[in-house]
Amino acid sequence: MTAELRDRSQARGPRDTQGLPEPDDLSARLAELARRHGIIGAAVAFSRGGAVVEACTGVLNTRTGAPVTVDSLFQVGSVAKAWTATLVMQLVGEGRLSLDQTVRSVLPDFAVKDEDVAASVTVRQLLAHTAGFEGDVFVDTGRGDDAVEKLVALLADAPQLFPPGAMWSYNNAAYCVLGRIVEVLRGMPYATALRTHIAAPLGLSHVATCADEAILYGTAVGHTGGGPVPLWSLMRSNEPAGSCLAMRARDLLAFAHMHLRGGLAEDGTRVLPEDLAVLMREPQIGLPDLGRPSSWGLGWSLPEWEGGVVVGHDGSTPGQEASLRTVPEAGVAAVLLTNGGDPGPLVTELFQPVIEELAEVRAPAPPVPPAVPLAVDLPRYIGRYLSATAAWDVAADEVGSLWLTVTPLGVMAEHGKSQRFRLVRLRGDTFLFAEPQGGVHPAIPFVGGERIDFLHTGRANPRQEPLSIT
Repeated sequence: MTAELRDRSQARGPRDTQGLPEPDDLSARLAELARRHGIIGAAVAFSRGGAVVEACTGVLNTRTGAPVTVDSLFQVGSVAKAWTATLVMQLVGEGRLSLDQTVRSVLPDFAVKDEDVAASVTVRQLLAHTAGFEGDVFVDTGRGDDAVEKLVALLADAPQLFPPGAMWSYNNAAYCVLGRIVEVLRGMPYATALRTHIAAPLGLSHVATCADEAILYGTAVGHTGGGPVPLWSLMRSNEPAGSCLAMRARDLLAFAHMHLRGGLAEDGTRVLPEDLAVLMREPQIGLPDLGRPSSWGLGWSLPEWEGGVVVGHDGSTPGQEASLRTVPEAGVAAVLLTNGGDPGPLVTELFQPVIEELAEVRAPAPPVPPAVPLAVDLPRYIGRYLSATAAWDVAADEVGSLWLTVTPLGVMAEHGKSQRFRLVRLRGDTFLFAEPQGGVHPAIPFVGGERIDFLHTGRANPRQEPLSIT
């Protein structure tokens, strides 16, 4: 990649309107941080009171050198779950669905391994990630309009990790089920429903639901350390969970604006009833101690910041990362999209500080290891914790340090290798990585009573067997 291409950047927006950053300053700051931290390409957009400023830098693909523009499409990954939740809530608003009705009332053949759960799990539990069945079922069921339907049928073998409603555990498969509910009640494929019931009434012009559409735009390709990734998107079967959706930053911001306006598009079109837009960001369940206080709504993450709750969602696909944040009380929304490199420094040095200034809120300080090491009851935590996509082996060394070895499994084995991390106790049953990852020390809570039952990584990974001290 040449320096000339890396230095290309764009900015667009009003100057000093609603306290937003000056466009040229934002562009220069973004470009400088991207160069410093090895970001391939990035786009950022901020809004307050309807005014928008946006900037971009870098390239879409290191093979072509095509520059990122403010109209470039990036994959948004799991941010698409907020779109799926919105499609579901539209059906609630029309009286065609209720949050506490069972999945089986819409999908009579729905099944998971636990028949009692299959018969009783509700739409609300799917939305809030409390359904409790295995949530990572990444199977390519083809590119046809029946891809989601086929994936949902495969959940008949999905094991139950905990009773519905008992705990929060991030669940991609649950959102595939929600997507299938949308398909059945709308009588159309998920992607068609998304375009018809969200993108069209919002007047979005740069949205793609598949590679066939994305190729019509300037579209980012994901990058890892080895260069461009060998595929543009993940399988269509998981599109309601975020495997395929791509858009420019401004269009994702328009979706956020609709929610901030209580369900209204910019032209006054009613996209979602106001009471349901508000309900979506009301807490449904608290999260385990992942280092910072947070809860989850109906499709939204609700981290607690000083001065207010910040509503949003993050997403990732191979080589691409996306972040959407809103502060409803301040009328502030923000989007960050990247296609390679570690976006962490962009978040901590640009994205988050601008949100704090615009909305007069402050993110909690990330946790750090205590100055004086805390005692650890080693046998309480030692063991193997297993999910469909990773094995988490916790062991102790001869000096009493706790170590975590993470081994990707299944489809994830193609995208990574085993890694080993030393853990230090933060408080209670919550531990931190001793060495920072992307500038922060990730928190890992162990969950249980007298006996630890789960290692929680955002997903509840059930304990399998004890390991020896080595």
